[in-house]
Amino acid sequence: MRAVVLALALVGATAWVPGRAPMRMSATVDKKVTHDTTKSKEIFAEAKGIMPGGVSSPVRAFNSVGGEPVVFDRVKGAYCWDVDENKYVDYVGTWGPAIVGHADDEVLDALKKQMDKGTSFGAPSALENVLAKAVIDAVPSVEMVRFTNSGTEACMGMIRLVRAFTGREKVIKFNGCYHGHADSFLVQAGSGVATLGLPDSPGTPAGATKDTLVAKYNDIESVKALLKDHDVAAIILEPVVGNSGFIPPTQEFLEELRSLCDGQKTLLVFDEVMTGFRIAYGGAQQHFGVTPDVTTMGKVIGGGLPVGAYGGRKDIMEMVAPAGPMYQAGTLSGNPLAMTAGLKTMEILNRPGSYEQLAEKTERLIAGILKAGKDAGHDVCGGSISGMFGFFFCAGPVTCFEEAEASDREKFGRWHRAMLERGVYLAPSQFEAGFMSLAHSDEDIDHTIAMAKEVMEML
Repeated sequence: MRAVVLALALVGATAWVPGRAPMRMSATVDKKVTHDTTKSKEIFAEAKGIMPGGVSSPVRAFNSVGGEPVVFDRVKGAYCWDVDENKYVDYVGTWGPAIVGHADDEVLDALKKQMDKGTSFGAPSALENVLAKAVIDAVPSVEMVRFTNSGTEACMGMIRLVRAFTGREKVIKFNGCYHGHADSFLVQAGSGVATLGLPDSPGTPAGATKDTLVAKYNDIESVKALLKDHDVAAIILEPVVGNSGFIPPTQEFLEELRSLCDGQKTLLVFDEVMTGFRIAYGGAQQHFGVTPDVTTMGKVIGGGLPVGAYGGRKDIMEMVAPAGPMYQAGTLSGNPLAMTAGLKTMEILNRPGSYEQLAEKTERLIAGILKAGKDAGHDVCGGSISGMFGFFFCAGPVTCFEEAEASDREKFGRWHRAMLERGVYLAPSQFEAGFMSLAHSDEDIDHTIAMAKEVMEML
């Protein structure tokens, strides 16, 4: 299936009530909203004096949407609560991993049993074998896999691996695609870099990025031009962009990349840290039927715990130490808690109907948001694939980062704050995708669409 871009009828309003006290008793328009964040403001003020910007990851600071962040106290299912006891329907899902819902009972029960055996071994465990086999069975490109502690770490290992295997140094990435904060990738990256308005990062030496070439997403001619003049180790991309907002590829773009790589003896790498096990059980490569040589993963395969992985053809992966000479290591890699949470999450996802549920919920949500925007006279465009979605304040369609940048980000900031005040927690950046979970109910989606209609009429 291709990316879904919908404009279905707005569903009826419901009486879903966010917060500790009723902000409204129905979905009728009510501009008077009570949203007390006193404790969040106090905690964040203290945080700014002891942590850079008050956060452990830049996008959490709300710099691109205005106002200050709410400070979380707890999460469960489709919801999060801040320290002031405001309740939100959450479409961030800890940036993707909470695909079965926050603090899922089955996942928690499995973790509790494992915790009695220990939280970290620093030695081989059978759980690594079980999760590795599950990943290999699911992901078309993966014949061997190496576990890491984060998506960034997986991408660091991956870029060293493709250079070691090919004997070439140059790689091609795409403007607006984010592959973690390693020096080699902080060139025209999306996500937090774009959110802060930084084209790259100070402190990154010129030598670290001189072999990173940048092409335009969904533009195969820009790739051909670079391949004409350079011997390239790998072409690396998010098969569905989530770090410039939600931007799907064309089928032809992915297929031509595969063909170009085959002709140049260049490796094709899908960074599926975000899309892996989210848009299909076998990731974007299963969804689009295009198989890369190497894949990076994270988020969902850790079930909410820190994790990353990279895998691919056996002949490539056997370059990795100790099987081969390409060194990469990690103290907590393959730790039993992350393996346990990932296994249980994947087990739940592999049950019949899981991805059909995600697709139905997400399509209905994005259709309702787009209809609310258009009915209120705004230029809006967007879409979804399975449980991943996004939209922009522009006529669209948006096919690359340059077009995403041209959207109305000031309006998005006002939209984000108004939705937050009405009990809907969305990614605090235009340049981030949204995420649905199996725990979201019809009532949650109805409430979100009703609030979207109210806010769109106010903007």
